[in-house]
Amino acid sequence: STFSRKPIFGYLGMAYAMVAIGVVGFIVWAHHMYTAGLSLNTQRYFVFATMVIAVPTGVKIFSWIATMWGGSIRFTAPMVWAIGFIFLFTVGGVTGVVLANAGVDRSLHATYYVVAHFHYVLSLGAVFGIFAGFYYWFPKMSGYMIPDWIGRLHFWVAFIGANLLFFPQHFLGLAGMPRHYVDYPDAFAGWHFWSSIGSYIFAAGLLIFFYGVYVAFSRKELAGDNPWGEGATTLEWTLSSPPPFHQFETLPRIVGSDH
Repeated sequence: STFSRKPIFGYLGMAYAMVAIGVVGFIVWAHHMYTAGLSLNTQRYFVFATMVIAVPTGVKIFSWIATMWGGSIRFTAPMVWAIGFIFLFTVGGVTGVVLANAGVDRSLHATYYVVAHFHYVLSLGAVFGIFAGFYYWFPKMSGYMIPDWIGRLHFWVAFIGANLLFFPQHFLGLAGMPRHYVDYPDAFAGWHFWSSIGSYIFAAGLLIFFYGVYVAFSRKELAGDNPWGEGATTLEWTLSSPPPFHQFETLPRIVGSDH
């Protein structure tokens, strides 16, 4: 919303979708246990329940994309990290729909396909979201700016490395490579090699991140109260950077809102 210079599309629908994911998440737990001897009726229920959770997830993804559609997008460091999160989260969601099928899960359970799916959703999705938030709020927390080119360089190195690290693991899982094994036949070596290369590239991205933090605190380029401009409309951007200890001396009066 900030870097598209548009209000969030379908804000209320997205809020309900997040609540729905939280509620449905309590009743899909046995999709990890299709191979544990569950009855056919029990498996059938958990297949449908797991499929249902894709609906509110799709609402969120659609709202994110629709927010950017037609907006005046600025590809700043926080924005590219947020877009990367959407891509990786979507890939993880699609592979999750595959694993929701009890019949398919017979052959993919406890393989590297599950490892790839899990990391795309909870590792890469979460990590890229965290970095988006870090680059966005770092100027407010510290009062200094990380050069934007460093944040964007970090993103591209991490994005390439992360996909090279985990995407080949889908192919390993489809080929029957089990997880939790320290050794494997030579037939799996090719994709493991590329996955290992990806891990080194991703690690190099972390070095760029630490370099960016070092540059921010050594050059001490002042961020100002609102370095992101007119799109940043939430209350924290009305304070100094970093905020004072007591923040608002009087209760802010909100006269308008994008939501």
